[in-house]
Amino acid sequence: MKRNRIIYWIATVWLAVGLLSTAIVQIFKIQTEGAGGIQNMTHLGYPSYILPLLGIWKLLAVVALLWPKKPLWKEWAYAGIFFTATGALYSHIASGDSFALMAPALLYIILIATSWHFRPVDRKLDLKSC
Repeated sequence: MKRNRIIYWIATVWLAVGLLSTAIVQIFKIQTEGAGGIQNMTHLGYPSYILPLLGIWKLLAVVALLWPKKPLWKEWAYAGIFFTATGALYSHIASGDSFALMAPALLYIILIATSWHFRPVDRKLDLKSC
């Protein structure tokens, strides 16, 4: 039980820090070669005007993941960032990019799955009550 909570918090904090850092890059359209940066997005064929929207969604996901309780918010956040990360991975594969450019998306997917799997009971959605 304690081991699961430690794994959950390590994965969740690492995920939140990654989301927060890329959200800042995207909201302010910071010039960077890193994941989520404007050069990366234009390389993949996406318009730059989508960046602030993605950044705001990521900030909302961080709030949802770290806010106590609110399991429905968390489920939406996990789903949204999973769709975003798998979309990024697919875009890199379709563009013929190297593994190095795919690695951040793969890391996000691993962190999302780990955080979701090890989340405590009070952070899970009770489908019986829906």
